[in-house]
Amino acid sequence: MKLFSGPLSMFGAKVEIAAREKGLDFELVMVPFEMKTLYEPKHPEVSRINPKRQVPVLVEGDLELFDSTQIFEYLETLKPEPPLWPADIRERARARLLEHKSDEVYFPHIVRLMGNPEAAGAHDGAARFYDEMERTLGSREWLAGDYSYADIAFYMAQLFGDRMGAPMGEAHPRLQKWRERMGARPPVRQVAGAMGRYLLSIGRKLPDFMARLSA
Repeated sequence: MKLFSGPLSMFGAKVEIAAREKGLDFELVMVPFEMKTLYEPKHPEVSRINPKRQVPVLVEGDLELFDSTQIFEYLETLKPEPPLWPADIRERARARLLEHKSDEVYFPHIVRLMGNPEAAGAHDGAARFYDEMERTLGSREWLAGDYSYADIAFYMAQLFGDRMGAPMGEAHPRLQKWRERMGARPPVRQVAGAMGRYLLSIGRKLPDFMARLSA
């Protein structure tokens, strides 16, 4: 099994964390990346497999997959234990929706901040999502009851949000404790820590919580 990712790929990091949580044996291929040129020129295998020419891409024998959620679903079927979707059918549905919302509702605000730190409405949109996630978490340890891919997805998306100037605030104490629990998990610490060390190597500053993972 070979996973193509990138040093600053939020979506690639999601898959890598999941694969490490499941104890899968895989080869991690970090495609070339530079801040000025980003992922150009594209890795030839990534370009061949994914019409969007983006990581992550997973190759196992003659099976070739792209899209972080599609890859995760394959990994979950391939190795059901330990599970990364809740066992309860309703909680599983909620977890799947939360993972989708992290990618498609929250993260677009952060993408806008990458292009313009003052993008109209982006900070407010991120803050509203934090409010929603604070309520969703409530008194539970994890977002959908059991630890799941929903937690992995939002953790990595929020890591980028914090870096781009949309941190969680005083109104989100439960989420901040949740983030500390996430960072205590060895696969999360390994993947997020490696990303943090890469950022430090190119002179970028890290949020405090990420700096602790990267030490």
